[in-house]
Amino acid sequence: MGPILTLRHYSPDLINHSHAHAQLVFGLSGRLDFEIEGHGSQVVQQSVAVIPCDAHHVCASPNGSRCLVLDVPDERWLLNTLGDHAEASRRLLDTAGPRTLDASQGQLVQWLAASPVDDPLIAQQGAVLLLASLNSPGNRPFAGKRLPLASLNAHIDRHLAHPLQVTDLARIADLSSARLHTRFVAECGQTPMDYVRSRRLHIALGLLRESTLPIGEIASRVGYQSQSAFAAAVLREFGRTPGALRRES
Repeated sequence: MGPILTLRHYSPDLINHSHAHAQLVFGLSGRLDFEIEGHGSQVVQQSVAVIPCDAHHVCASPNGSRCLVLDVPDERWLLNTLGDHAEASRRLLDTAGPRTLDASQGQLVQWLAASPVDDPLIAQQGAVLLLASLNSPGNRPFAGKRLPLASLNAHIDRHLAHPLQVTDLARIADLSSARLHTRFVAECGQTPMDYVRSRRLHIALGLLRESTLPIGEIASRVGYQSQSAFAAAVLREFGRTPGALRRES
């Protein structure tokens, strides 16, 4: 196995594999779509995906993303370097799925991303700090059934051109609005309305690249009342204007 900590850029190219070590993928920028053992999730800033040893996973980033990746060497390394934290880290690494980071954990990730992680000492100590910080009780994943993302996505897609409220999604998920918010952040690394906005814009991206519809009509189809508001949202999401994205295709 290579270095413990690495900075990686992900592209739309699909990665489909498993490996004989556990891995943590921390979001720095962009969005990385994951499927781990058949369960979908996303990695964005302030979140991390846990990939257990030998877990089959598929990932791709439609518009590019940057992540800090921790490849955990083995059980002996956990025991020798984490001491009393080793058992808690072992339980953490056995549970696949996304987790949100608190402010201090996010700062630690950003600090390490700006550090020379190719230095073996910094990489080792950084990995220890990351694992120890994730052992706090507040970072345990939700233990119940997962969000019905297929049903939620279908509802969003049917109403792309119309305003959507959190209460609409909460009703489909059979949750209170507050509980839906908590679950979305835990499972997807986004609030419900950020998820809706991102889905609208990614559908718009497909229309920009694959159709000849006028940009104003695309904006209307995905729920934007003005082309200027749509262009500003696209620029924030993808770093390029709708016209530039269309020309690139």
